[in-house]
Amino acid sequence: MAKSPTKILQEHKLRITSCRKEVLKTFLYKKSALSHSDLEDILKESFDRVTIYRTLKTFLETDLIHKVLDDSGATKYALCAHGHDGHHSHDHEHVHFKCEKCGRTICIDEISLPKVKLPDGFLGKEVNLLVTGICNKCS
Repeated sequence: MAKSPTKILQEHKLRITSCRKEVLKTFLYKKSALSHSDLEDILKESFDRVTIYRTLKTFLETDLIHKVLDDSGATKYALCAHGHDGHHSHDHEHVHFKCEKCGRTICIDEISLPKVKLPDGFLGKEVNLLVTGICNKCS
């Protein structure tokens, strides 16, 4: 059973605000990566762009969401797949899939990326892999 936005915020020890609940509800409903402008379009009647931006920033800092690679140039975000139980051992280095028809970008958490051995003196920060094609809803 999916957890409610209020429960997720409580488990991450975040103050419960109407914007945080609505942003979480949107991620849970859409089940795909969303950009700041996507959220702004959906929630513009209730919240301004700065409030939505600050909410995304807080969610990133508390490991509730992660950035998603997308070939559109826009930064997108997706909910982290961990169990929201306070344990942050999950890995953001997984495959992302972008549908060429509908434009949705989703996380495929079941496929982890291999560890990349870099040459001496190089320090990697993150690894991304974007697969493009046709999603199961469009095929």
